[in-house]
Amino acid sequence: MLLKKNQGLMAFLALMLLCLIWGYNWVVMKNALHFAGPFDFAALRTILGALCLFIVMLILKKPFKIQEIPSLIVLGLLQTAGFTGLLVWALVEGGAGKTAVLTYTMPFWTMLLAWPLLGEKLSGWQWPAAFFSLMGILFILDPLHLGTDLFSMVLAIVSGISWALAVILAKKLQARSPNLDLISLTAWQMLFGSIPIVIFALMTHTTSIEWNGYFIGALIYNSVFGNAIAWLLWLYALRHLSAGVATMTTTVCPVIAVIASSIELHEFIKPFEFVGMFLIGISLLMISYDRIKRHQEGLVQPWLKNEPMIKSRHRKG
Repeated sequence: MLLKKNQGLMAFLALMLLCLIWGYNWVVMKNALHFAGPFDFAALRTILGALCLFIVMLILKKPFKIQEIPSLIVLGLLQTAGFTGLLVWALVEGGAGKTAVLTYTMPFWTMLLAWPLLGEKLSGWQWPAAFFSLMGILFILDPLHLGTDLFSMVLAIVSGISWALAVILAKKLQARSPNLDLISLTAWQMLFGSIPIVIFALMTHTTSIEWNGYFIGALIYNSVFGNAIAWLLWLYALRHLSAGVATMTTTVCPVIAVIASSIELHEFIKPFEFVGMFLIGISLLMISYDRIKRHQEGLVQPWLKNEPMIKSRHRKG
């Protein structure tokens, strides 16, 4: 029992370290774009990230054999090219904190898209969560006073939608191939998804990259810490914590991004934007609570559900 508690505590600490890495990375990415174009940085970030994951696979002796290639290609287009490429593009003109919050509406879009794509209808806490998310997005967008960062905000939202579609596809893929290794899946989809980003970077490359200490450090931070180490922390946390608890904890990431960007980048949060961020935060907590509740209900013993443990078979004759 003590060992189990210690494992749970270590998993929670690993998850908090992961939130610090991912949350502060929005500031790192924003600063890195001063020294390179968005697609140049995104291409280097994803290629090096995939390379780090393949090194991790080699160290952990994970299988390199590719399975479900068509699905992995589509997953790479959504998760890496769509999500990563769009969020880096959004950071060019938008604030790091605001972009992080809008991108982390992913659970809300996952919840909505799961209705037509997975047949999972909204119920319980999901309804007020959907309302709070929509209101939060409207407050941040502020349709009555649209500014120059409208394009950036739309990119961030589309990035979250692309991430949500990737989550749904990954869910279907894991249901179809339950033995598919998660690190292998992540590495291959990142490699496939980086190809269109590299092509786009070559097509749009106009200014040379400034290879200074900060930019090199930002690449190391993104590829080593933000990808390889972060994914190991995430897998360790999922092994000892429920998916609902893990998801709820990651809602800290945009909070860290907002605080870090306001301190380091001196980003000013308007009152309407603050209200919108607060509403989205409440929505994410509701969605995470709903996941935890559903997970707990799934663990209820059969006799507590008034279901027979063993179904009787009628004999013929």
